[in-house]
Amino acid sequence: MISKFLKSAPTVFVLLMALGAYSQETRKTILFNDNWKFHKGEALNAEKPVFDDSKWRQLDLPHDWSIEGPFDSKWASGTGFLPGGIGWYRKVFTLPADLDSKNVFIYFDGVYNNSEVWINGHYLGKRPNGFVSFQYDISKYLSKGGKNTISVKADHTNFADSRWYTGSGIYRNVYLIAKDPVHIDLWGVKFSTPQVSEASAMAKVNVSIVNKLSKATRVRVTAKLVSQQGNATPGFATDVNIEPQSKGDASINFNVANPALWSVENPELYTLDVSLHVDGKKVDELKDQVGFRSYRFDKDKGFSLNGKSMKLKGVCIHDDAGALGVAVPGEVWERRLKILKEGGTNAIRLSHNPHADYLYKLMDKMGFLVMDEAFDEWEFAKNKWIEGWNVGTPGKDGYFANFKEWAERDLADMVLRNYNRPSIILWSIGNEVDYPNDPYSHEVLNTGNNPQIYGKGYQPNNPPASRITGIAKQLVEIVKKIDTTRPVTTAFAGVVMSNAVAAPDVMDLAGYNYQEFRYADDHKNYPNRIIYGSENGMSLSAWKAVADNEYISGQFLWTGVDYLGEARKWPSRSNESGLIDLAGFPKTEYYFRKSLWSDEPMVYAGTAPLSANSQRGSGRRNIFPHWNYKAGDSVRVSGFTNQDTVELFINGKSSGKKSKSELKDNGITWDVVYEPGELVLKGYKNAAVSTHILKTSAPAYAIKATADRTSFTKSGKHLAHIEITLTDQNGLPVFDADNEITVQVEGPAVLLGLESGSSISHEDYQANKRKALHGKLLAYLQTQGKAGNVSVRISAPGLKEQVLRFRVD
Repeated sequence: MISKFLKSAPTVFVLLMALGAYSQETRKTILFNDNWKFHKGEALNAEKPVFDDSKWRQLDLPHDWSIEGPFDSKWASGTGFLPGGIGWYRKVFTLPADLDSKNVFIYFDGVYNNSEVWINGHYLGKRPNGFVSFQYDISKYLSKGGKNTISVKADHTNFADSRWYTGSGIYRNVYLIAKDPVHIDLWGVKFSTPQVSEASAMAKVNVSIVNKLSKATRVRVTAKLVSQQGNATPGFATDVNIEPQSKGDASINFNVANPALWSVENPELYTLDVSLHVDGKKVDELKDQVGFRSYRFDKDKGFSLNGKSMKLKGVCIHDDAGALGVAVPGEVWERRLKILKEGGTNAIRLSHNPHADYLYKLMDKMGFLVMDEAFDEWEFAKNKWIEGWNVGTPGKDGYFANFKEWAERDLADMVLRNYNRPSIILWSIGNEVDYPNDPYSHEVLNTGNNPQIYGKGYQPNNPPASRITGIAKQLVEIVKKIDTTRPVTTAFAGVVMSNAVAAPDVMDLAGYNYQEFRYADDHKNYPNRIIYGSENGMSLSAWKAVADNEYISGQFLWTGVDYLGEARKWPSRSNESGLIDLAGFPKTEYYFRKSLWSDEPMVYAGTAPLSANSQRGSGRRNIFPHWNYKAGDSVRVSGFTNQDTVELFINGKSSGKKSKSELKDNGITWDVVYEPGELVLKGYKNAAVSTHILKTSAPAYAIKATADRTSFTKSGKHLAHIEITLTDQNGLPVFDADNEITVQVEGPAVLLGLESGSSISHEDYQANKRKALHGKLLAYLQTQGKAGNVSVRISAPGLKEQVLRFRVD
């Protein structure tokens, strides 16, 4: 089916709207995170209500027990040398009286992994996939007015079951959802627009309705839109008859004049209000955020949004946030995404699994274009490295063991859950499933250029590569049954092998991982193929392969943020490939990318000993923003800018002006002899001047700390980021300071974690002290839903401490 589509329509044209978070009146959604009991290890009969959990630890969700450690070389490098195991969670609650007549569901945004759930001893089910969202109907097992016990077991015994850190436990939000017997089904509203322009748009609302009553019911379905400015469309309605104990569907189509279009620069959102009425009474309602926009992938012209050509300047990300593991509050990703966007990023690839629900809402709100990905492996296991990346004998545990039974449901649920997001422009059914000899193989591997290959040449005992094509076709069909508005893709690693079995022909778009050298030949040899960079390195040449070729839509860098796991040999326990580190601090790589991607005037200076810079590759990982060396040292100064020219000054004396055209992977460089004082780099464009200053610092003397917020409401839990910098007596940052810093909190807040960004630190993430890296540390402060004053004392032996004060009202 899809191959016929590609032949008849080599250009993929997509019109998409979106639906966001639930906000209800007739239904009740309760955040169900507080006051759980937890036990790490097996617990016989823990699913029974009478089980004694009085000695278990009490905690609030989300929770990731793996990040609690300890780090140990006996675990797997792939998952950050952190433990897995088995964990049990229990929560006792009383159902509010006003919910007695409702249908009640428990919804899990994600449990890693092999979760099993019981209510009052009744088994509800198992979900092996640790990344998918799911719910159970618990209505018939509830004790109305009495105590109820939810029990959850997560089994991550096979701790080396991933190529990156996954965490363990109920690491995302849990909700209790109460609905009337006639209600909108889970992920039961689909919003799309067959036509979109600046003048008008056609909106199409499909609603899946559940009737739990024992009689046939006539339901009136209404829908309306409200703009951010408060302008509302009239209510549009239709009637549908639903048989007893069954489901039915309703469809409403209407036009919107002069819609405010969702874009990267202006992510305009509307509120979609969908409600159900029975006998004149409202029985269910969803109020959600949607967006209007159109986009297009063209085999020759690349990507356009709302008719405007643009390049996808994307990065890949994983779930974790260093010290927090994968139990990450939304504010953490909001800060990270803001930094990435300021650096010129406009697209995100969610690698290599569905992510937390709030993250998609952030993408919608902040204006990112998203590639949502389902799987990293299919029917056979990939290599999971134990001793270090590509070191020793790999493990073979993983999702593949559940693929045959669960893949269709897991993929369908991902698409249904996120169908309405304006940010999502691509569904990906897999990542590097065609990695040569890991596991599939083909005779073509004996010839040609195969940069991504495990083992040498064709391996006849491995599964044949032809299976990739057949499975891909099945997965594409699953997606298309639900969503025909978006293209489906795969991130190919072994393109030469996939070409041999025509696997890219099954896709609407073909993603190439680290295969820029194939762009020109494959564009010529496969003229109907739409090609883009689904995973790419940081080199200037990799970007030029996009910028200089109109038919390449964009690239997704590996990665946007450093992440736990996929580590090299111990003591390394995280991957350092990000533009920003585990603490969210931008690296030199970030500013190099900003010079290529951002229109905001910028200039950045970094330095490195000339010998070290010359010996190690591009050198950007060894270039740092400091001006502290020994007198007479030979130093290479690297400048990154999007201005026309840049000039270096050392203690007021010019070392020469250079053009932006001289930019290499190492930047625009000057080789100088170090002298203490002040280094100034100036960028010029027309009359504008951008400046970056580095000054020689003295030894560390004091602590300087700043928080991104100091006041909070007492409703819910809220997060503040505290950036800690070690400074000298003049207030200058001391780059080489690594003092151990202690953070003490008093008042209705807790220290959630400390992160330095170090890839080799094995310090306890649960402690309130940690060594700085490059003179910096990040502290996460979280309020606890109570009013009062909070003080945070930040100290280090021999340094002037600082106290920050916060208010919760």
